[in-house]
Amino acid sequence: MSASIYDFSANRLDGSPQSLADYRGQVVLVVNTASECGFTPQYAGLQSLYAQYKDKGFVVLGFPCNQFGGQEPGDSAQIGTFCEKNYGVAFPMFAKIDVNGDEAHPLYGYLKSSAKGVLGTEAIKWNFTKFLVGRDGQVTDRFAPTTKPEELAKQIEAAL
Repeated sequence: MSASIYDFSANRLDGSPQSLADYRGQVVLVVNTASECGFTPQYAGLQSLYAQYKDKGFVVLGFPCNQFGGQEPGDSAQIGTFCEKNYGVAFPMFAKIDVNGDEAHPLYGYLKSSAKGVLGTEAIKWNFTKFLVGRDGQVTDRFAPTTKPEELAKQIEAAL
């Protein structure tokens, strides 16, 4: 069993590997994203949170996923262009991953076991499920896709 998110790495949109240990000491919001989802406008709120708190040690990590209604069909270049052009996303975006099932990225296995969903379920239900991680790399909260990013400001400020 992994001790924190720092035990994992993932590929960035450009294909380069990124150790999550590089975010040690920061408050991290991990979000599975999609470009063609009803919640896609949350990119704007996520970017706003990132811009507001990044200088205080906060980062958003976006993980595109195509497991929910095929709502992230693009490749890495298309995802990056979409996020930047439509929402001005400047926070780190990663290569498309699975968050559920046998092919789920190990980071998501850790996140789901650390902070269970409604009725104790581990499975990610939809795009834009959010996990707040403290400066120690431990998951502190899990938020539903319907929770708007701006509703997380108090928890982020408390973690900072």
